[in-house]
Amino acid sequence: MKYDFLDTDVLARLGAIPLDARQPMIGNVAGRHRSPHRGSSVEFAEYRKYVQGDDTRRLDWKAYGRSDRFYIKEFEADTNLRCFSLVDSSASMAFQSGENPSKLRYAQSLAATLSYLVVDQGDAAALTCSAEKTFIDIPPARRASHLQNIFETLNNLEAKGETGLIESMNILAERAGTRALTVIISDFFTDTAELADALQHLRYRKHDVAVFHLLDPQELDFKFSRPHRFVDLEDGTAIVAEPNLIADEYHAALATFLKEVETACFDANAGYTLVRTDTPYEDVLREFLTSRLK
Repeated sequence: MKYDFLDTDVLARLGAIPLDARQPMIGNVAGRHRSPHRGSSVEFAEYRKYVQGDDTRRLDWKAYGRSDRFYIKEFEADTNLRCFSLVDSSASMAFQSGENPSKLRYAQSLAATLSYLVVDQGDAAALTCSAEKTFIDIPPARRASHLQNIFETLNNLEAKGETGLIESMNILAERAGTRALTVIISDFFTDTAELADALQHLRYRKHDVAVFHLLDPQELDFKFSRPHRFVDLEDGTAIVAEPNLIADEYHAALATFLKEVETACFDANAGYTLVRTDTPYEDVLREFLTSRLK
């Protein structure tokens, strides 16, 4: 089945770039990513002094011959990556202007493409979709057939209700265990102090967090030529305003909001990308993938 949010040409072009973890991962099969545990893979890490109880088969006799001391060879164990994509499906994600895709459609493209790339390189992809009264959780798997479940879920997703992002982030921090790549895709129209706490929760659980902050050009530029009725898509409240009279105040509030979100990410060691939905998602993902190459 063909999905509007997936482009096979984009998948082919981005497939040449591996998705690397920024920190050691934990998995249950051998893979391309560093593990926090020492093992016996082919990549040498370091020597350490022998202590009673160590496996004598790992003694380096050449080092003993040079120093007359016992040393153990340690190696980096490689493991697989688990990538959890958290997609905000609250009502504000339905917003779009002109011919730009809605924020939800853009999020679908990012999550679906990332999931494909992850599974294609032999790692495990998972999906969480969140709104006020909706929590969809697809656990990680490495099977190609697993992608169909993810794509179908994204295809049936609707933007509705108030945000449930913070609760979903906290649930995901615990359900995902430790040391997973957690990709959060949202407009982050939520309390920024609570967002900062949720990001710290993910950091405490040692997750590698990447944030895609999606905003429509109209939300960023605020270009209107006449009075408008502005409606909150999540709670339905509305005001009528002359844009020219409130533009300066709007831009000041927007700058504060963006700074607070970016600072919360920085403090939690989470990668932050502000994305305009008029930017091709291929460009955004290419920059994301290449920035993580070791």
